[in-house]
Amino acid sequence: MTEQEIARAKTHIDAMSRYEMASLWRFAPPGHPYFDRTLPLAEYFEERFNKLGRFSPEISKALG
Repeated sequence: MTEQEIARAKTHIDAMSRYEMASLWRFAPPGHPYFDRTLPLAEYFEERFNKLGRFSPEISKALG
């Protein structure tokens, strides 16, 4: 990924709700760039998701 693509992805991550992040965490296809540990996006996503409180019982139940 280019620096510009990483910057756009970080902006997208910043705009995601807790529910959207939980949904992506649970249902992302294998190899999704937000969870690729060779990219800085994985750590960025995880830090923001942690700040938002990660999964709650309500979110987990709503996602199924």
